[in-house]
Amino acid sequence: MALLVLLFLLVAGPALAANTLRSVSASPLPGGKVQLTLTFSGPAANPQAFSTNTPPRIAMDFADTRNGLAQRSYSIGQGTARSVSAVEANGRTRVVVDLSQPSPYVTSVQGNELLVTIGDGMQTAAATDAPQQAPELAPVPPPPPTQRALAVAVANPDKAVGMAGNNVITGVDFQRSEHGAGKLVIDFSQAGAATSMHTNGDSTFIDVAGANLAASQARRLDVTSYATPVRTVNTHAVPGGAQIEVDTRGVVHTASYQTGNQYVVEFSRPKSESSSLLGAPKPVVYKGSRVTFNFQDIPVRSVLQLLADVSNLNIVASDSVQGNVTLRLVDVPWDQALDVILRAKGLAKRQNGNVIWVAPQTEIAKYEENVAEARQKQLDSAQLVTDYIPINYGNAKQIADLLTSGAKSGNVGGGGGATNTERGFLSPRGSVSYDERTNTLLVNDTPEKVQEIRQLVSVLDRPVKQVLIESRLVIATDNFTRELGAKLGVGGFHLGTNSRHAQVYGGGINDSNGGTGVGTTETSITNYWNSLLGGSTTGTGNNTVTIPNGLNVNLPSSTTGSSGFAIGILGRDYLLNLELSAAQQEGRSETISQPKVVTANNQEATIQQGQQIGYLTFQNSGGGGGVGTATVQFKNAVLELDVTPTITSDNRVFMKLKVIKDAISALVPNPGGGFVPQIDHREIDTSVLVNNGQTVVLGGVYEFTNEHDVTKVPFLGDIPILGALFRNKKNINNKAELLVFITPHILGQETTVE
Repeated sequence: MALLVLLFLLVAGPALAANTLRSVSASPLPGGKVQLTLTFSGPAANPQAFSTNTPPRIAMDFADTRNGLAQRSYSIGQGTARSVSAVEANGRTRVVVDLSQPSPYVTSVQGNELLVTIGDGMQTAAATDAPQQAPELAPVPPPPPTQRALAVAVANPDKAVGMAGNNVITGVDFQRSEHGAGKLVIDFSQAGAATSMHTNGDSTFIDVAGANLAASQARRLDVTSYATPVRTVNTHAVPGGAQIEVDTRGVVHTASYQTGNQYVVEFSRPKSESSSLLGAPKPVVYKGSRVTFNFQDIPVRSVLQLLADVSNLNIVASDSVQGNVTLRLVDVPWDQALDVILRAKGLAKRQNGNVIWVAPQTEIAKYEENVAEARQKQLDSAQLVTDYIPINYGNAKQIADLLTSGAKSGNVGGGGGATNTERGFLSPRGSVSYDERTNTLLVNDTPEKVQEIRQLVSVLDRPVKQVLIESRLVIATDNFTRELGAKLGVGGFHLGTNSRHAQVYGGGINDSNGGTGVGTTETSITNYWNSLLGGSTTGTGNNTVTIPNGLNVNLPSSTTGSSGFAIGILGRDYLLNLELSAAQQEGRSETISQPKVVTANNQEATIQQGQQIGYLTFQNSGGGGGVGTATVQFKNAVLELDVTPTITSDNRVFMKLKVIKDAISALVPNPGGGFVPQIDHREIDTSVLVNNGQTVVLGGVYEFTNEHDVTKVPFLGDIPILGALFRNKKNINNKAELLVFITPHILGQETTVE
């Protein structure tokens, strides 16, 4: 027994002798300095301490020390010190002092207490009030060589494994994540790779120290086709290791973590509030404060504790959350860092208020499945109630069809149907029917479902808005006609001096005796000549010479209401007459039709006004050639407006319109008798979105006819000035225009339609 007790004391002695951090206090010193006092249960020892600039912190690691503080973090608010926090991992305790700016510090041991004197910014801290001379303050570390500095936070310095001399980079692979980010995966032959990463412009450099690069991996990868922020990945060997250069485009966020023999770097775009693709999943937006971590082989539960301090949230880890993780995260939001850690260890989270539950994915899935099953069992065993819901504005049958999606059951007042497995908005045991006479729904279901249906019916059973559609059809015509014409006649005769003949000229020779005209005229001229000489006359003709009175040019104005001007000259042996005529017509007409119709939202309305024109058609009764059977047919010549309005959520009106305007153009004679009407048809069929009370022009047809007619005597009609006497000129200009105007008005209870 004595040997067993002695052996127990030898084994448990070191554990029993472990030191414990009891308390932390702070006191101000002159010059803006502050002194922290850390009290232990046993003699204090000098810690392994270091400081960082981004963020400004002082970290002190105490070996073989337990954390006995009652709180995780203590607020100081003196000098440059803001707060002090402590965390225990694997028998060691780390104390982190958060500073407002980088400051020098000095540590000294006095029995069971460790005194930490923190200077005021970049100034040198004064000596403490202790009787012995205070040692010199540790200098402020120089700024990091890159713009994005690493705030190194190693939880267990003694467990940092140096890079093995025979470690080899066996693979450099690029992948595309499900959210469009680029993922660079670096595989090593052994664990414990020493890597660092920094960014310069659009290039990110990953330095690997002490690792040999396989010959097959010294290559350049063009990954533009992956549609990620990364364009190229260039891997090459450098003295003492290897370097990987990643070329990116635009603003890129990076996150890296190391697990086992792999080092993974993710390149992602800044997340927007919503996706640009319709139906695409909404991307995750990280809004947490940015942190920088460099952990090597640290327990996952310790990392969750650090994230709980940063986020000021309560993180509860399941007992099955175990294992260590090695990762490096540079200037990333804390919530993104949490997601990276969870993905690396196959974990998931659920948040309720300010409490986050972290557990393996299978455990959370099993829990949610159990909750769903319990919920379903509760619904299956709940008591059914019956409720009556009156419908005021809608139709009970239509709402019942909507609620059940074709799965009604029961039959009251002519409603209902057979039971179906698809229940719609009802529970598996619920049913709904309707009464047509009172327009009432009858619901039999659990109290919770009945309440949901009541809320749904209150949304659906609302009065439908009405729309007044005003339309105007304007038909405008403009006619113009101008015509110029002339009549010209020249006639006469000439008697020869030494012969019995004469020359007759003119537009034509009148022949009253029905002869050839010329011969009769020659006879009259001969008789006239003999009478002048005193001789006897022969023949039957008279002795009167008739001058031809026909027209040489007969091109007068044919327009009704023409005005003319005539000139005639009659001589002894000639006749000259001239008549000029001109006419001009102008006509303008406008036809305005204004149909109006009121209809409910999403309901089609039609209004017509006009006449039906009857006409006869004949069908032969047989092959005998009879007249046939007469049948009366009708054609419509009406003004018609068909409209289906839809009121949008922003108080506008979408209308599907069809406007027809017919009119009689002419009556065409029917071979069998009577006339067949010829119709001028005007129609527009369209859809348009209009503001309430706004007038829109749906469309129009503009017709223009320009006609120039010239009738003239060849050659003579082309003579300048005088050619006007040998031609007829007519100009016709016709214009016709059709416009359709539509104005919708959404009617309210205060609106009165006149």
